[in-house]
Amino acid sequence: MPVAVVTDSTAYLPPELVRAHRLTVVPLTVVLNGAEGLEGVETFPADATRALAGRRVSVSTSRPSPEQFAETYRGLLAAGAPGVVSVHLSAELSGTVEAARLAAVEVGDRVEVVDSRSTGLGLGFPVLAAAEAAEAGADLAGVRDAALAAVDRTTIFFYVDTLEFLRRGGRINAAEALFGTALSVKPIMHMPNGAIVVRDKVRTASRGVARLVDLAVEAAGDADVDLGVHHLAAPQRAARLVEALTDRLGDRLHDTYVCEAGAVVAAHAGPGLASVVVHRRPGVDDRRPSAGPGEPTAAGQQ
Repeated sequence: MPVAVVTDSTAYLPPELVRAHRLTVVPLTVVLNGAEGLEGVETFPADATRALAGRRVSVSTSRPSPEQFAETYRGLLAAGAPGVVSVHLSAELSGTVEAARLAAVEVGDRVEVVDSRSTGLGLGFPVLAAAEAAEAGADLAGVRDAALAAVDRTTIFFYVDTLEFLRRGGRINAAEALFGTALSVKPIMHMPNGAIVVRDKVRTASRGVARLVDLAVEAAGDADVDLGVHHLAAPQRAARLVEALTDRLGDRLHDTYVCEAGAVVAAHAGPGLASVVVHRRPGVDDRRPSAGPGEPTAAGQQ
C-alpha cells in the first residue's frame, strides 16, 4: 500500500481525481446564518452565494478539529498505509494546518503535514503531486518533498468584484478594502507566502479577466503547465479565461481543470470570483522570468 495522501475540502479537486488517486478529504465547516454544514457534503457553493445575497447575513467557516485529523490518520495507518502526507490550505487563511500538525504530533512520526500556502487548486496541484509520488513508490519523505516542490511551482491569481467579503472575514485589512471601494476599483489578488495581497487594480470585470490571463502567462514563463480555473456563480468568466489561456499557451498547456469554488471560498470572496492557478511542470523547460522589483521570487510566489 502506498503512502496515503490527505487534504481538506478547499482543494476543490474534481471528484474523479479524488477517486482515481484515493485521496482522503477532510471537510471544513461552513456556518450560514447559524446553520452548520460540512463543505462539499452538506453545504455547497450555491448555498453560500444565496446567503451572501441577503441583506442580513452571517457567514463564517471553521477548521476541522485535531481529533478529526487524528482519527483520519489512525484509520489510514491501521488500513496498512506506511505513512500519511497531509496537505492543506494556507496557514495564513485558516487554522486547518495547525489542527493537522497537532494531530500529527499525537499520532506519531509517520505523519507529515504540508502547508500549501494557497487554496483551491493552488492546494490541489501539490496534493496531486504528492499522490503521484506515492503511487510511484516514494517513501514518506519523498511524498512530502513532492508536495513541497509543487507548492513552489504553483501560482494563484484571483479577481473579485468587491473586497468587502474578504474584509468581513478578516482576510485583508480594512484599509485595503476601503481604498478599493473609494476608488471604485476591482482588485486582482495573489498569495505571496500564503497571505492574500492586492496584486493589481482594474476598472471593469472584463479588464480583470484580461489581466488574469496576462498574469498567468507571465507566471508560466517558458514552462509546460497545468491550469486550474475557479469561479463563483460566474461560469462565463471561467470560460473566457480558459479560451484565452488555451490560445496564449498553445501546446505548452497540458491539463486544465475548471470547477466552481466551494462554500468556504464563497463565504470569504463572494459571488463573481474568477481565479486562475498555474502549475509549472518540472523539467528542463521549467523556467520563469526573473522577479521584478518588489516581486517575490519563484520560490516565494503563490
